[in-house]
Amino acid sequence: MSFVGLLMRLLDNSDGFQILAYRSITISLMVVLVVCLKRKIGVGAFIRSLDGNDLKMGTALAIAFSFYIFAMLYTSIASTLMILTTVPFFTAILAWFFLGEIPARLTWLCMIGAVLGVGLMVSDGVQLGRSLGNFFALLSGLCFAVMLVFARKSKQPDPLGGTFLAGVISVMIGLGFSATLGNGLILSGHDFSLILFMGAFTIGLGIALVTWGTGFVPAAEASLLLLIESLLGPIWVWVFLGEAMTRKEVTGAALVLLCVAAFALSQKEKPIRA
Repeated sequence: MSFVGLLMRLLDNSDGFQILAYRSITISLMVVLVVCLKRKIGVGAFIRSLDGNDLKMGTALAIAFSFYIFAMLYTSIASTLMILTTVPFFTAILAWFFLGEIPARLTWLCMIGAVLGVGLMVSDGVQLGRSLGNFFALLSGLCFAVMLVFARKSKQPDPLGGTFLAGVISVMIGLGFSATLGNGLILSGHDFSLILFMGAFTIGLGIALVTWGTGFVPAAEASLLLLIESLLGPIWVWVFLGEAMTRKEVTGAALVLLCVAAFALSQKEKPIRA
């Protein structure tokens, strides 16, 4: 999953809606494959199992996917990924309001530290003309958090049904806007192959494996392992394309990662219900 930013930067002329549309095709196909293998069911049975909860999750995730792509196009890979690491804090606040799960004191301290870290990166983005991209990243993180709250409330064993529908909805959004407001539906062979690869392996297989793997490791450990994406993503674009992080980005990112790590470790304790 950490190679998404690098692949985005390697594209030539594709706009955000084209990327959203074509990568979502292979996201959906890969998720269907993994679901059928994991649940040991056929494609028809999987489709019939989809319900309203999957649709809610899929809609929120599709919107998150959309903002995520445009965030990477309008700001740095580092800022996008580091801002998205704050998703657990968005989720904690939403779960407090909608599920009655009161955040622990350490969670509040971690949130304050993460906000300060994101503030450093956003302020740097203002000076570099990246405000819109940072705003998109924040909206994407909020939508990811909404999806997670829907998933938690539904009590389903995994959100893969919602992930599949997110891909389907994203295809419709991407194709619709590409045909009406974007650059059309035609891509170069280079961009088309990269986008399909991105959807199938870095996103589709990545999300599917994360979802599958979280059933075998503690939630705190899974959260810490997922930080690898945010750590490696900026490194790949720096090593291969020379897109370096600014000092404020490095400082803010370090603070955010520290807070998220502390938060993940604190989740070993069960949340308090109102």
